[in-house]
Amino acid sequence: MQTKKRCHWCGNDDLYTKYHDEEWGKEVYDDKILFEFLILEAAQAGLSWITILRKRENYKRLFADFDFEKVAAFTPRDIEHVLLDSGIIRNRLKVVAAVNNAKLFINVQREFGSFYKYLYAFMPNGKSIKNDILDSKQTPATSVISDEIAKDMRKRGFKFFGSTICYAFMQAIGMVNDHAIDCDFR
Repeated sequence: MQTKKRCHWCGNDDLYTKYHDEEWGKEVYDDKILFEFLILEAAQAGLSWITILRKRENYKRLFADFDFEKVAAFTPRDIEHVLLDSGIIRNRLKVVAAVNNAKLFINVQREFGSFYKYLYAFMPNGKSIKNDILDSKQTPATSVISDEIAKDMRKRGFKFFGSTICYAFMQAIGMVNDHAIDCDFR
C-alpha cells in the first residue's frame, strides 16, 4: 500500500491528518461553518491548532452548535457557564470576543447578504486562490488580502482576528489552498 503524501504540518496525529485530508483548503460556502471557524481560529490565538481541534466538540457543545444567533444572545450568565467548562480554552477575553463577534457576524450578514459574500468581496474576481507551494514549511503566515480583511474586521469591532489568524482562517475555509504541490490532498 502506497503512503499518501501530506503537508508536513499535520504529522501522524489521526485527528490532524483527518482535518488536513477532509477539511483544510476545501472551500466553505455555509455561514454556519464559517462562524465555527471564526470561533475556533480566534480561540487558537497563541496556541497550536491541534489543541483547538482536540477541544472542537466541546466548543460545539458550549457554543450552541455554532449557531451564531444563539451565541449572539449569550448573557453574562451564559458566558460564566462556558468559562467553567475545562473542555475549552477558558480565556475570558476570547469567550467574550466570541459572543461579540457573533453579533458582528450577524451585522455583516445583513449588510452583505451572507458572511461568505463579505469575505469573497476581498478576493480577486470573487474566487478562491490556489497557491503553488513547493514546500509546506514555506507557507506564508499572512497575505495582502488577510491584512485587508483583518483591518476591515477590526474596524467593524471583531476581536482576536488579526492578519495571521485571518490567513489561517482563509486556509481552513478554502479561500486559499496552500496544500503543497506534492500533497495528495491538493
